[in-house]
Amino acid sequence: MNNKKIIVIGGGASGMTAALVAAEAGASVTLLEKNDSLGKKLMITGKGRCNLTNACAVPESLKNIPGNPEFLYSSLYGFDSDACIAFINGLGVATKIERGRRVFPLSDSAKDVVYAFSRALAERHVAVKLNASARSLIIKSNRAAGVRLAGGAEYADAVLIASGGLSYPKTGSTGDGYRLAAQAGHSVIRQRPSLVPLIAEERWVGTLEGLTLKNAGFTVYTRDNKKIHTDFGEILFTAHGVSGPLALTASAYIADCLEDCPPVCASIDLKPALDEKILDERLRKDFASHINKDIKNALGDLLPRRLIPVAIELSDISPDKKINGITREERARLLKHIKALRLTITGTEGFSAAVVTKGGVSVKEIDPKTMESKLIKDLYFSGEVLDVDALTGGFNLHIAFATGVTAGRSMAYV
Repeated sequence: MNNKKIIVIGGGASGMTAALVAAEAGASVTLLEKNDSLGKKLMITGKGRCNLTNACAVPESLKNIPGNPEFLYSSLYGFDSDACIAFINGLGVATKIERGRRVFPLSDSAKDVVYAFSRALAERHVAVKLNASARSLIIKSNRAAGVRLAGGAEYADAVLIASGGLSYPKTGSTGDGYRLAAQAGHSVIRQRPSLVPLIAEERWVGTLEGLTLKNAGFTVYTRDNKKIHTDFGEILFTAHGVSGPLALTASAYIADCLEDCPPVCASIDLKPALDEKILDERLRKDFASHINKDIKNALGDLLPRRLIPVAIELSDISPDKKINGITREERARLLKHIKALRLTITGTEGFSAAVVTKGGVSVKEIDPKTMESKLIKDLYFSGEVLDVDALTGGFNLHIAFATGVTAGRSMAYV
């Protein structure tokens, strides 16, 4: 019989998963959560709908992980999307697959997922301690032996740090795990917000607040015009910059540039399906059909209404100029801004708006097959506290579940 005593620090997706897996293996598990309830961040994921995973094969998942994907091979192949869906279904949560192979609870409610975890933890006799903040690790003879709390100490045969990163700090993600990891001698890679709205320098952006472009191209460059990332899809203008899937994804690739060598240049292609030659033909055709109109009233077939004055101003054309007076050079400038609406990205909206944290405990010091520290025996890490991060689509939550399963099994059996 397994008589191992295990402490899990953090009652989020990864911590609860690890606690369940270890308890199912017969271990005696204590789950420490600093908040007054479990799963606070899980409650708001997917805008409250909880994008649990992505129903794609592991190689495709790995392509959606810009932050140290190779470290996750063992965890993801050991707990792929099919296993993840089966695990969630096993908790009593029915699921469905939507556009982009995103997997959600059938009820569209993250609360149902949190309640299912809470119920399962109780059924498996996991001792859940709320309002329990880990102050420091107890390390003896180079092994983790427990955790010091405000009201005393908890001792164990193994300790898992699954306390999350810095994203959405109001949910309790305040970097406690980094402090504990550093105390144990681990290297902690600097943290940057990822999957986060971008802030632009240009003032005209604010005039487009709330405008969504459904089929746009978005490319980001370094200051010296080296392409970093390009994508196609949906982008949303905000009061201070851009958000939506394209901007959030781009943020995962430009985090270092924004910190080390800002600003980052960005370009929005308003008509990615048309090359410049075809777009010029389209412009001339539209101009011919509106030959006596002011240009401000002649672009409605080509651009969203709110974008028209911006495109005209950036092209240095008077909005009251008649189409029959537009020069070839002016048309060329307009075409240029339609194909490459330039933005200067100066920063992000920070951790309070970030879906995930880039950076964290160095994976070079963690065994990828067990999630155990290579420096301190019986000390484990899982979830966002690690220096791993993925794109939108359910991949980050899957990483939390998969590394939690790996750690839970390892702690119980090793």
